[in-house]
Amino acid sequence: MKGFEYLQKELDAMQKQGIFRNLIELKSEQGSKVMIDGRNVIQLSSNNYLGLTNHPRLKKAALAAIEQFGAGTGSVRTIAGTFTMHNRLEEKLAKFKHTEAALVFQSGFTTNQGVLSAILTDEDVVISDELNHASIIDGIRLTKATRKVYQHVDMESLEQTLKETQEYRKRLIVTDGVFSMDGDIAPLPAIVELAEKYDALVMVDDAHGSGVLGENGRGTVNHFGLDGRVHIQVGTLSKAIGVLGGYVASTRTLIDYLIHKARPFLFSTSHPPAVTMACIEAVDVLLEEPERIDKLWNNTKFLKEGLNILGFNTGHSETPITPVIVGDEGLSRQFSDKLLQNGVFAQGIAFPTVAQGKARIRTIVTAQHSQDELQQALKAFENAGKELGII
Repeated sequence: MKGFEYLQKELDAMQKQGIFRNLIELKSEQGSKVMIDGRNVIQLSSNNYLGLTNHPRLKKAALAAIEQFGAGTGSVRTIAGTFTMHNRLEEKLAKFKHTEAALVFQSGFTTNQGVLSAILTDEDVVISDELNHASIIDGIRLTKATRKVYQHVDMESLEQTLKETQEYRKRLIVTDGVFSMDGDIAPLPAIVELAEKYDALVMVDDAHGSGVLGENGRGTVNHFGLDGRVHIQVGTLSKAIGVLGGYVASTRTLIDYLIHKARPFLFSTSHPPAVTMACIEAVDVLLEEPERIDKLWNNTKFLKEGLNILGFNTGHSETPITPVIVGDEGLSRQFSDKLLQNGVFAQGIAFPTVAQGKARIRTIVTAQHSQDELQQALKAFENAGKELGII
C-alpha cells in the first residue's frame, strides 16, 4: 500500500545511524534474569525495582479478583466502572502518600496528561525542568498555559523564571522527583521554598521515587520531609508497585475536580479487577516488607561502585538508575549488543530519549538481584567496554 514512503525514508535513516531497534521479546517472567533467544540473561533494564511483578501475594490477589469479579469492568469510572476495590485502592494510596485523596489513571503517562490539561488555562503559566519526562512535556502541550523551562535542577534559573511570571493567575512548577535517564534527585526542599516565597504550586512526578525513596517507599516528598508542602504528587503503579497504572495524590478539592475534568479519567475504562487488587496488595507489601527496599539500595551501591571502579562514566546518579554514558548513539547500540552476548540485557538509550551526544546504557538494579549476578554483570561490562574501547 502506498502512502508511507516518507516514514520509511526516516526509518532507513535511523538504520544508517545505528539507532533503529527491533523490539526484544522476553520469554519468561520479569525477574533478575529473563529468557531472550533461548538464553537466561541478567536483566538490568526493567523498572521492577522491588521484584513485585511476580510476588506470590500479588499473583494470588490478581487470581482471586478474576474469579470473583471477572476479567474486566465494562465501563468508565464515571458511569458504571467504579467498584469498591477502586475506591479502596485510592484510599490506600492517599494514606500511603500522606494526602487527603488520590485518583487512579490508566498509566503514569495519562496521569500527567490528565492533571496538567485539566487545571491550567491561558491565565496560568507552567514552569518545567528541562529534563522532565516526556509525559510531562506532552501534558504541558495539551494546556493553553504559557510554558517556561528552567535549566536542569538550577534554582537560580527557577527563581528568575518565578520573578518573571508574577502576573499570571497561577504558576505551577513541575519536576520529576527522580529523573528517569540520569538517576539524580530533584532538589525538592529548595523548589518548595521558592514556591512558597513566590506563591506558586508544586507538582512532583515521583514515578521513579515511589517504592524507592522515603519511609516504606513513600517517595521523594516524604524522603525530604515535605509531606503537606507539595501540592500535587503523581506516581505510577507499574514500576516499583509492579503492576499497571498511574495515580495523583493531592487535596480532596483537586481530586474531585479531576474526576469531572480530566479527560483520560473520563474517557477510559477503569482498571480490571486483577490489576486493581494486585496494586492494593503491592502497597501492603511495601508496608510489611521494608527489607526489599534495603536490599535494593545495597545492590545499587554495589553495582554503582563497581562501574565507577572500572572507569565508566555514570554521571550524577543518586538512585538505582545508573547510566553508563558513552556519548555516540551507534556506540551505545553496539555496547548493548555486546553486553547481551556476554549475558546481560541492558538497553542502549539514544536521541530523542536523551540529548544527542549523551547516549548511554541505562541500568536499573532490583531487590531481586543477587550479588553474584551483579558481579557477573560487572564482568560483562568490563569485557564489552574494553572490546569497544570505552574503558
